[in-house]
Amino acid sequence: MTSNLTLAARVISEGFLPARSALLQGPREPMSGPVAPGRIRGMLLGLAIGDALGNTSESLPVQEREARYGEIRDYLPNSRSAGHRVGLPSDDSQLAFWTLESLLECRGLDPDDLSARFASREIFGIGKSMQQFLRNREQGVASWYRYGAESAGNGALMRIAPVVLLHPQGTSAALWLDVALASIVTHRDASSVASCVAFVDLLARLLRLPAPPTAEWIIATYVAAVRQVCTDQPYRARSGRFIDRESSFPDYLELVLGEAARHDWSTRQACAAWSSGAYLLETVPSVLWILARHAHDPEEAIVRAVNDTDDNDTVATLVGAAVGALHGKDALPVSWQHGLLGRTTADDNGRVFRLIEEAVRRDWL
Repeated sequence: MTSNLTLAARVISEGFLPARSALLQGPREPMSGPVAPGRIRGMLLGLAIGDALGNTSESLPVQEREARYGEIRDYLPNSRSAGHRVGLPSDDSQLAFWTLESLLECRGLDPDDLSARFASREIFGIGKSMQQFLRNREQGVASWYRYGAESAGNGALMRIAPVVLLHPQGTSAALWLDVALASIVTHRDASSVASCVAFVDLLARLLRLPAPPTAEWIIATYVAAVRQVCTDQPYRARSGRFIDRESSFPDYLELVLGEAARHDWSTRQACAAWSSGAYLLETVPSVLWILARHAHDPEEAIVRAVNDTDDNDTVATLVGAAVGALHGKDALPVSWQHGLLGRTTADDNGRVFRLIEEAVRRDWL
């Protein structure tokens, strides 16, 4: 493989990554230190559990979901499991664990392999941006970094967490570059790159924190990374009480999260205020506000993500990864762990658990 620094320089020069020096410089305040295996297991299991808890009901508006199921605190019956209450994946954890699989098999990030892997398998509930990625590949565009959709959707963010494992030393410029390269395989929008970099940077810190951080720290840490990486490109809110508000991505995050803090909104109130769909201006503040209010309680954080948001499987995927990284495997309810089938395809039960254990055993240095 071409060294990732050389590869990133080429991709930046061709305009497929934000031309911001901060991406090459890395975080202003790096964080390093060892990570306990239980934290890695927690991050990856939390991701899979969050996805599976939200999977069956993701297409329903919040109020309709509540009317049909009440408060969801366990897996719902699913037609793909003969109506049994077991944890099944959507595209979120499929793509995340195929990313992990690629990192393990290639002994590092190989964007070409990642792209080919995504294109060669059946994706459950595939989104519009991923469909565009597949069409671009089929048209024979020359390079892997030209396949991604120019989309500010959450499809890259939902699968990006495993990339944090490539850099066990902690946050660094090398980590940021790998995340950026992995993100543009499917999504080339600047806000998508920044969202992915900021989320993996946050995970790297949560994996090492000895205790839950403050709400202010969670929001400030994420937004600071977004501001370093993102361009000043304006984005427009599409729904909710902030509809048609136009600003840069980090400014928008500060605006809506500041309003939530001033009014002391519950997670449901906040997610209704800015909407909580697949658009990054909706997904990211939803994840951050749920973590701000509930990071100390991993079960409640995931339950709120599943019940209080529209794109609930993706929000719960991200929240689950974050609280799992912070608290570790043992803090996740045993019933959720036992009910998870651990699939990445229609019939590979247990594959998720095997990949997690391989990731824990791997010397990533």
